[in-house]
Amino acid sequence: MSSSSSMSALANIQRFGRFLSGMIMPNIGAFIAWGLITAFFIPTGWIPSESLSRLVGPMILYLLPLLIGYTGGKAVWGVRGGVVGAIVTMGVIVGTDIPMFLGAMIVGPLGGLAIKLFDRAIEDKIPVGFEMLTNNFSAGIIGGGLALIALLVFAPILQAIATGLGNAVNWIVEVRLLPLAQIFIEPAKILFLNNAINHGVLAPLGVAQVQESGRSIFFLLETNPGPGLGILLAYFAFAKGVVKESAPGAIVIHFFGGIHEIYFPYVLMNPILVIAVIAGGMSASFIFTIFNAGLVATPSPGSIFAYLAVTPPGQHLAVYFGMLVSIVVSFFVAAPFVRRAAPALAGEALESAKQTVQTFKARGKVTKISFACDAGMGTSAMGANKLKRMLKAAGLGNVKVVHSPVDDIPADAQIVITQENLVERVKRTAQNAQIVTVTNLVNAPEYEQLVNQLKSQS
Repeated sequence: MSSSSSMSALANIQRFGRFLSGMIMPNIGAFIAWGLITAFFIPTGWIPSESLSRLVGPMILYLLPLLIGYTGGKAVWGVRGGVVGAIVTMGVIVGTDIPMFLGAMIVGPLGGLAIKLFDRAIEDKIPVGFEMLTNNFSAGIIGGGLALIALLVFAPILQAIATGLGNAVNWIVEVRLLPLAQIFIEPAKILFLNNAINHGVLAPLGVAQVQESGRSIFFLLETNPGPGLGILLAYFAFAKGVVKESAPGAIVIHFFGGIHEIYFPYVLMNPILVIAVIAGGMSASFIFTIFNAGLVATPSPGSIFAYLAVTPPGQHLAVYFGMLVSIVVSFFVAAPFVRRAAPALAGEALESAKQTVQTFKARGKVTKISFACDAGMGTSAMGANKLKRMLKAAGLGNVKVVHSPVDDIPADAQIVITQENLVERVKRTAQNAQIVTVTNLVNAPEYEQLVNQLKSQS
């Protein structure tokens, strides 16, 4: 397979992953609410309460799948698609006796697609004055019909699939093979599939497991900040120059802020370090498996504070011991590679800054700058806030700075700031913008150069 084909395949996987995680991430607050209620009020919780724990079942069976189905439909065709997606999701909920996260992620978008196709087919054919009547009844008829199909056809199939997957996952956990999953999880995270893996795959599995045992190990696999922290500590200890100076800030953002994307560039500029994060992740998963560790909800973002909130009674030692082991293992595996590459990495970072200054030639007066990362949140949001403050201090507060997903960059953005591995995707969505590449979106020396350049043009 050619390199271009490989990049295209990766881009397609990332787009699909973002779509899956896009159905979960907007509803994380609801998942955390359910997790906290579960942690506090179930019989094994912090404050057992038979009366208050009555919320647990309806939330997992109805509220969470309906939110997912609505969000999936909305992603396809706006609010109208969301409403139909929720109606169809109700069909698979009623037709099964297990939490229908898988079903919601399938039929929700299908409901949105159905109403989208209908609306496009009758576009410009509705008589004047009949728009509301047509819109309301079409959504009701299509949604109701699909809900019946979901109840009678999809629900039995989805229940069988979910049961089979659940049995397979339980077998993997029982024979203690789960640490091997990190061989795939850690590299995929660094390719910015972290949200897709966590929210699109592991979170639904985790929620189902919590219903059975009160906690789930699946919430620990992708969110563990230990492997990334070990990498950043190695850079702080053995790197030089700009890279070393940026590590402390990245450590705080990663471990306390929970934005794991901050350490991805540190691995990408020295790819052999993927061995270190895999080793750290596997060691933690081994500890988690041995001690039967788990959380009650996904810690999102993956901050130590979020971990504290969703760790159930009796699990703190196992969870944090596994995290500590992953930090130590990742650090010691990464240390010799970072030490050996330190001079080259420092020079590369400095050269990158110089190159950006030489190649940066904005056309006309710049009024809008967009930060672009995979999800449009996390590191790009923090980088945008930092540049805003720098521009304001330089008297350039009229320059608008936004952050967005790399596939949804505003059309009027004149400058796009992104990471090297996302440049090709940026070129496809922002063809007329000047692209500035940085190693670290949160703390880059290029920002000062950029501010000076804009001042000279004002």
